[in-house]
Amino acid sequence: MNAPLLARPIGLRIADPGDAIERARISAWLQDHPQGTPFHLPEWSVAVARGCRQKSHYLVAERGNGIGGVLPLTEVHSPLFGRALVSAGFGVGGGVLADDAATAAELAEAAWALAGRLSCPTVELRGGALPGEGWQMDDTTYLGFARDLAADDEAELLAIPRKQRAEVRRSLGNDLEIVAGSADAAAHYAVYAESVRNLGTPVFPRALFAEVLRAFGDAADILTVRHRGVAVASVLSLYWKGIVYPYWGGGTAAARGLRANDAMYFALMRHARERGCTRFDFGRSKAGTGAAAFKKNWGFEPEILRYFTRSPEGVAPRKVNPLDPKYSLQVRAWSRMPLWAANRLGPWIARGLG
Repeated sequence: MNAPLLARPIGLRIADPGDAIERARISAWLQDHPQGTPFHLPEWSVAVARGCRQKSHYLVAERGNGIGGVLPLTEVHSPLFGRALVSAGFGVGGGVLADDAATAAELAEAAWALAGRLSCPTVELRGGALPGEGWQMDDTTYLGFARDLAADDEAELLAIPRKQRAEVRRSLGNDLEIVAGSADAAAHYAVYAESVRNLGTPVFPRALFAEVLRAFGDAADILTVRHRGVAVASVLSLYWKGIVYPYWGGGTAAARGLRANDAMYFALMRHARERGCTRFDFGRSKAGTGAAAFKKNWGFEPEILRYFTRSPEGVAPRKVNPLDPKYSLQVRAWSRMPLWAANRLGPWIARGLG
């Protein structure tokens, strides 16, 4: 069911990503668009809405008999961080996707108008086309890392710089069992929750992971590394248009000594090749962090990511970056919190981050 977007030019509307026919039509357009990402897919919007109880607003620009652009938005509400309209909610990408600059600007303006009606003082666009005037661009916080996969394991090892290649080779001798599929959801969540607690950030609701697995079906799975039967590292990945997106991954305290993360990502490269992928998108990392250095060590060249925000004149946009100095005390305290407590409180906080 579609609802008209009031006071916007003819051709812009709000689509229902839960409608199967609508979803198939949008997905087909995204499949052909070179800048489309999994976070633009209606399936992502559906999973976020169900998993985090944040409402989806999926804007579509129609041109003649076809789609000319899309902008998936999540209406995020948090008692701690306030309200915002985010594209794409809980994604590292999204933003305006359009066939031309004029359509991109129309979609961005529609998002701003929608934010006003929803009492959201901030709109955040993670990537995508330039939204036009009135928006602030941040191209210094985040870096993206992606490269083509090699033909086989040996070529993949040679593609990794020498020092990191030695770490991967050592990991292969650590008696690690690696299993891929979707049956390890509980183990994945336990490992991931411990990993983000150790980093001082709250974990997302478990329902979000379950809904992403359900919405993406065969286009998502989990790869888990076990040592003597115990899960020590795990990653939930998306697969789309020949690209693997390892998205939510981490390791326990034991993973470091076992080099389980090295084994995990090397195994995922092989697993992705077997699934027919030709490219590995290592995701985003904040510039200057250990995560960014880790990906560079694997031979990935950083690419600047451009995010856009808009808020009323004189109103500061919300800040949810844990590297912001004002959160340093909370981050340190969270990393020392008992895991059971972090897992109890974390989802309540994280579902409002978007």
